[in-house]
Amino acid sequence: MNLIIRLLITAISAFCLAKYLNIGVHIDDFTSALVFAVVLGILNAILKPLLSFIGLPLTVMTLGLFSLVINAVVVMVAAYFVKGMEVEGFWWAMLFSIVLSFITSVLSGLLTSD
Repeated sequence: MNLIIRLLITAISAFCLAKYLNIGVHIDDFTSALVFAVVLGILNAILKPLLSFIGLPLTVMTLGLFSLVINAVVVMVAAYFVKGMEVEGFWWAMLFSIVLSFITSVLSGLLTSD
């Protein structure tokens, strides 16, 4: 049940960010946001650990800031696979991933229990 709640939190957060903040990330409808949340979850489970391992020296040298770049890349890859979602550039993907991570962390902490 926690997985479904987290997917819905991510989808709602991404949809609201794209629609109401008018940033460089565009999501056509809530279905695209839901597909984005699923694809993002899959990529976070498969691609992100691989990129984190490869980028470990850069992450250590930048005191962890390179992980923001990895998050932005994962968001851009997810947007590539989701029809109905567009990211206008790397910096928009980075801003979107930072804000999305913050919002989903806060909402997940409030709505889910361990």
